[in-house]
Amino acid sequence: MQETISKLKELIEKSHYCVFFGGAGVSTESGIADFRSVDGLYAQKYPHPPEVMLSHTFYKEHTKEFFEFYKAKMIFPQAKANFAHIKLAELEKMGKVKAVITQNIDGLHQMAGSREVLELHGSVKRNYCERCHAFYTEKKIVESSGVPRCECGGIVKPDVVLYEEGLDSNITRRAIEHIQKADLLIVGGTSLIVYPAAGMLDYFKGENLVLINRTETSKDDRANYIFRENIGEIFSKL
Repeated sequence: MQETISKLKELIEKSHYCVFFGGAGVSTESGIADFRSVDGLYAQKYPHPPEVMLSHTFYKEHTKEFFEFYKAKMIFPQAKANFAHIKLAELEKMGKVKAVITQNIDGLHQMAGSREVLELHGSVKRNYCERCHAFYTEKKIVESSGVPRCECGGIVKPDVVLYEEGLDSNITRRAIEHIQKADLLIVGGTSLIVYPAAGMLDYFKGENLVLINRTETSKDDRANYIFRENIGEIFSKL
């Protein structure tokens, strides 16, 4: 494996426009559960499937139950950035990584110091009153009892993309632009099952595609290099 990691280092050093595209596996080493692994949310028992409890319809029709699940399973205020987050921030400061495109909502890339972070599915760190649009941090949600309310009485909704909701068109456009410019695309910690996010890889026309994921992905046949280790282990060696 060391020879391949050496090659990955070489690819990054020679790259003029490296972009990172990441999923839940980037944050599992920070103690944040993913959806599809053996210990993920889909393997646990709930009154309804996670995709139902995290849907726009469920949020509207069962708001109290939505927040009970959301606060218990989607917010990790004690989580810290790991090797992958930290190294990506370092590579950005060096001028190598031009953008981090993430499906995660935990804000750990920003915590590590990355600046150009495109959060396809929003962030638990941002929350807005649906009535007056006042802004709140995740502390408001964590410390609330029942449904979080603004001073005006409106419900404070997390700025995350729920099932049945569309991606932010501006974020999507910027992510695609970065992928189109990239000569090196590193994809890590994602099974590339969730669309439309996973479909963005089809815009990559660069020379080198690197996949870092413990299981197979739908893009394995396109990759120049594939790593089956935890992404934190790989980035700790770069």
